[in-house]
Amino acid sequence: MVSLGAILKHPDDLYPLLKLKMAAKHAEKQIPSGPHWASCYSLLHRVARSFALVIQQLGTELRNAVCIFYLVLRALDTVEDDTSIPTDVKAPILIAFHRHIYDRNWHFSCGTKDYKVLMDQFHDVSTAFLELGKGYQEAIEDITKRMGAGMVKFICKEVETIDDYDEYCHHVAGLVGLGLSKLFHDSELEDLDSDSLSNSTGLFLQKTNIIRDYLEDINEIPKARMFWPREIWSKYVDELEDLKYEENSVEAVQCLNDMVTNSLIHVDNCLKYMSALPEPAIFRFCAIPQVMAIGTLAMCYNNINVFRGVVKMRRGLTAQVIHRTKTMADVYGAFFDFSCMLKSKVDKNDPNATKTLSILEAIQKTCRESGALNKRKSYILRNELKYNSVLIVLLFIILSIIFAYLSANRSSY
Repeated sequence: MVSLGAILKHPDDLYPLLKLKMAAKHAEKQIPSGPHWASCYSLLHRVARSFALVIQQLGTELRNAVCIFYLVLRALDTVEDDTSIPTDVKAPILIAFHRHIYDRNWHFSCGTKDYKVLMDQFHDVSTAFLELGKGYQEAIEDITKRMGAGMVKFICKEVETIDDYDEYCHHVAGLVGLGLSKLFHDSELEDLDSDSLSNSTGLFLQKTNIIRDYLEDINEIPKARMFWPREIWSKYVDELEDLKYEENSVEAVQCLNDMVTNSLIHVDNCLKYMSALPEPAIFRFCAIPQVMAIGTLAMCYNNINVFRGVVKMRRGLTAQVIHRTKTMADVYGAFFDFSCMLKSKVDKNDPNATKTLSILEAIQKTCRESGALNKRKSYILRNELKYNSVLIVLLFIILSIIFAYLSANRSSY
């Protein structure tokens, strides 16, 4: 729910929010017939609401394959994330998960809230999976097998180096990028992209999530989840959990900025990947999460609140991204805007300021050279406190009508 105050502060959010609401209603009507498919799309809306809106733009066959691909990997991730499961139980499940998806009767209850519902209803996911084309099934099985094996490697292994960090992110997200590229190719709508570009899109999204979710992960019960690499955080504190303590605020923000800078190195490959997607629906499906990621990093950078609670883009700005991301020109514009926001937040005394600024300037140079920055509406390069004139006029007219109505009623007594 978005408050009236938020709308008045950001009036440009109103129309995209209304469109997002209508899109959500429309998406609910597009659920395929059959109880197992209805269950799958219902689960998708519960565990990934924004993703569920974007996926609805794909054609039916590809949409169904991507839906099941996401739910299978989300279930796999739920097993990995549940720190209450003993390692000797968890590891065999992760290793064999690619076989379980062929078994309608397989069941393993774990996770919490909506993720527990997903695991309890996984038989519907398996039933839908078995109705997909053979090419889609093989792609999903292959990525699930590789991801499960990668997760097992890091159950007992801490993320020590930046190479470890990249490898972990490859297993849990880079492989998603590879799998999606394979699904797009099997749908005969796209050529097969290079693995390095596909991998980068996954790493950029995953690293953004790991940064944003620091506090939730470190406070996980019964055992903290620690994905920030020791090679980075040990430059600032003795233990990763020390970053959340107020007395370490300066070091925490410097470490956070180091992590964001590491994430930004993937932007160039992400832009190359998106620029090679000619099919409009697939392009939007891939581009919207990437724009959301750079926007989230802009919100997180130099922000101590990452260690105090949840930092994320406001819902209205999210609606704007979904509404306005239609072409590669829109993507270049968004990346330019959010890189400007990031650049404005860089403290020259930050240990990584020079490196951060160098990467941001390279991103801005790429966006400028695209020729797409003219005649566009900026996300951020304006005074957010200036109200949209049209909305103010409309609001004034409405208030005038109400005042006139009340005055007329008062005079009639």
